[in-house]
Amino acid sequence: MSNGNVITEALSDAAEAVTDKAKEMGEAAANTKVGKAVGSAMQKAKKTAGKARKAAGQAVDDVKARAASAVETVKARVAGASKATKKTARKTARKTAKKVAAKKTIAKKAVKKAAKKATAKKAATKQAVAKKAAAKKAPAKKASAKKAVKKTAKKAAPKKAAKKATKKK
Repeated sequence: MSNGNVITEALSDAAEAVTDKAKEMGEAAANTKVGKAVGSAMQKAKKTAGKARKAAGQAVDDVKARAASAVETVKARVAGASKATKKTARKTARKTAKKVAAKKTIAKKAVKKAAKKATAKKAATKQAVAKKAAAKKAPAKKASAKKAVKKTAKKAAPKKAAKKATKKK
């Protein structure tokens, strides 16, 4: 055996001895009244910590649920308000549409009346123009008839004179 191996073996034996002695001392301390009190206190602390952890989790879940319901309530109210706003907007739009439609119909009626009046005036002026033209034509026809009679009379007069002159000879 080399010198290094002997030293390593001696050190490992010493470490094992120290470990065994610490175990014995720990068991002895744990078996005393103080050790037992510390152990039970540790268990109680663990239980209390678990309960506190559960309570905190429940509180967080409760707060989250309340916040979610509050958000839903606000959304519902906003939606209700927006529904009411939309309804009033629709009513207003309908009213204005009716007013505009009424104004359009009134305007259309006025345009129709004006168109009827204009056509009636045109017809009246056309009739008046036609009457005037007829009135002008009638005397012209009469005058032309008179002229024709006069022309034939003028033409006939020389013929009669010529016949009379031939008869006298």
